[in-house]
Amino acid sequence: MKAVIQRVKNTTLSVNGELISQIPFGLAVYLGVKVGDTPLQSTQIAKKIAALRVFCDENDKMNLSVKDVGGEVLLISQFTLYGDCSHGNRPSFTMAERPEKANELYELCAKSLKEFGVPVKMGVFGADMKIEQYNDGPVTVIYEV
Repeated sequence: MKAVIQRVKNTTLSVNGELISQIPFGLAVYLGVKVGDTPLQSTQIAKKIAALRVFCDENDKMNLSVKDVGGEVLLISQFTLYGDCSHGNRPSFTMAERPEKANELYELCAKSLKEFGVPVKMGVFGADMKIEQYNDGPVTVIYEV
């Protein structure tokens, strides 16, 4: 399981022109699920996202988590994180988990984040989503478990 975690301000997610989710500030998390990932990994990645200290404290040091600053997480499923483009120019997605299992683990990650005390907004699994994101920093962290 892989997450691309970006510190953001005012981020929106729409499907077919309809606003689905919006966060004023926090983390935009793009979550990829690969073949063989487990519920334990989903919970582990949620725990890391909730505790990741990428927000600045009073001394301008990245020392606070999204929970510490009262931010939210916009969790976005993205199977293309497991695109392999090492052979040719067209990515292969054979390492990406089947949609049914991937959605189950995506939903579990959201549930776990909420249990860790982080407000979560979600995308629409499998949809063609349009995301407007205002990166803060920019700060981007890639985490794989």
